[in-house]
Amino acid sequence: MSFVAGAGLTNIDLLYTGMPRIPDVGEELYSEGFELQLGGGTPATLINLGRLGVPSKIATCLGKDIFSSFAKRKYEENGVSPLNLYSGDGIPVNITSAVILKNDRSFITYGAGSIDADGNALDSFYELAHGSKITIMQTGGFLEVYRKLHSEGTVLVLDTGWDDELSVEKYRDFLEIADYYTPNKKEALKITGTENPDDALKVLSAFFEKPVVKLDKDGVLGLENGRRIFVGSIDEFKNVDSTGAGDAFLAGFIFGLYYGYPFEDCLLFGNITGGKCVTGVGALTEYVGKEELLKIAESKKSK
Repeated sequence: MSFVAGAGLTNIDLLYTGMPRIPDVGEELYSEGFELQLGGGTPATLINLGRLGVPSKIATCLGKDIFSSFAKRKYEENGVSPLNLYSGDGIPVNITSAVILKNDRSFITYGAGSIDADGNALDSFYELAHGSKITIMQTGGFLEVYRKLHSEGTVLVLDTGWDDELSVEKYRDFLEIADYYTPNKKEALKITGTENPDDALKVLSAFFEKPVVKLDKDGVLGLENGRRIFVGSIDEFKNVDSTGAGDAFLAGFIFGLYYGYPFEDCLLFGNITGGKCVTGVGALTEYVGKEELLKIAESKKSK
């Protein structure tokens, strides 16, 4: 059975909503709402894929703490098989307390750092991802595994995220083996050193047959055989919270790749999954299932 794989730290979000303001030092304020959920990153993309019915596996770090237990349960509930790379006694997940105001937000994060990509972790992740149809690439210590998977024919989809030192030279090793890369506008301009999305696409076309630049709330741009493709955002989706939008876009895009849809449809799927995500607070509150995704896509293509 084919599947999608990825590796990344698990993020846990504690979301406080309905706050009038951020409390000052020594103050205590009560929120109207609270939710505990998994946060963004590769885990969120894989969970969204699991919700779309795509078999998914993740190599991550889980401990014996209550947050890790919560994460493991959520992975399994959403069709994602977790492989634990951690054997210590600490809390190996990232935990973020997010205070969500009407027009602003504030965060406090306990960071577990990064996955220790030692020999055992490399072997374990390769064993997990070997045979995958698609693997999500994160920059970091698993480059050796990605190279093996690339040589075996696995489709690699790169997600760099933001980096103040984002550049082609810094990430050349990853760009040269990835099949797809879906940066947002800010990331695309930074890594290519250009001033507009179209010029960024041209630079990225040196690495990718079908380069992509997300335009945030405006939609997404792509190139295919020299043809510029623009897919607009979904008007009926109203932005409440942009947390996790990029991860959700990636899930829709990979869904299209997984099932062999045309490139333009993959971009549309990404806009739908990303657009639905921002209609709720948090990375994984709002989402579409496979039937709804295909129904919305068909309605957009028929116009």
